[in-house]
Amino acid sequence: MVGWCTAQKTVDGVFDPSSFTLLMGTSKTTKYKKQAYDDKHKYTGSKPILVVCTDESRMAMKNEKVFSTGNHPVEMLVPMLHFRDAGFTFDIATATGGAVKLEMWAYPTKDENVKKLHVEIKSMMESPKKLSDITSLDDYAAIFIPGGHGCMINLPKSVALGNLLHIAHERGLPTVTLCHGPSALLSTCAEGTGKEFAYAGYNSMCFTDKTDAFTPKVGYLPGPMPWKCQE
Repeated sequence: MVGWCTAQKTVDGVFDPSSFTLLMGTSKTTKYKKQAYDDKHKYTGSKPILVVCTDESRMAMKNEKVFSTGNHPVEMLVPMLHFRDAGFTFDIATATGGAVKLEMWAYPTKDENVKKLHVEIKSMMESPKKLSDITSLDDYAAIFIPGGHGCMINLPKSVALGNLLHIAHERGLPTVTLCHGPSALLSTCAEGTGKEFAYAGYNSMCFTDKTDAFTPKVGYLPGPMPWKCQE
């Protein structure tokens, strides 16, 4: 039983979640169902959504064990399926311009809709834009920051992302994020921006610190989090 609830060390020396976690917390399919929109409610413009992803996959815990992370594939690709149903297209960007990293241990391997979209955007994921090369949001309809622990690694410290989020907030440009994604909003007060937190006074829903503190006990994480998303 101990092994069943212990994070699994891979050949690369990083840790995937335990067998128990994978059984209870992942699925080979998703609940996505294609949505139909009439012309009145479907986006007909040409501006894409800027999808801000992580290019980091190694998250060091407080005990120095390294968690294999990235963006959670369901938290990235299923919202994108819904956005596409509503008429939107996408641009993808990361902090350094490096390839998007996914938590492949959570990939829904039997979900054909997710797999198809993944193939369609694979080239953008492998060669995304660099956030610092984007100086204007005039050509974007919204910003989407997917979840996954990986977005907590370098996005909260990204001055480029912070500046873009300030622009988006000042313009009222829709900004969507989920799970651990709200951690990236901290970039708006990152050292180097010279600005205060853009969302002071707002309420945001995110993956709870309480849950992150519990999950090492069942082997989701290989150790305590290095910092807490809600702090």
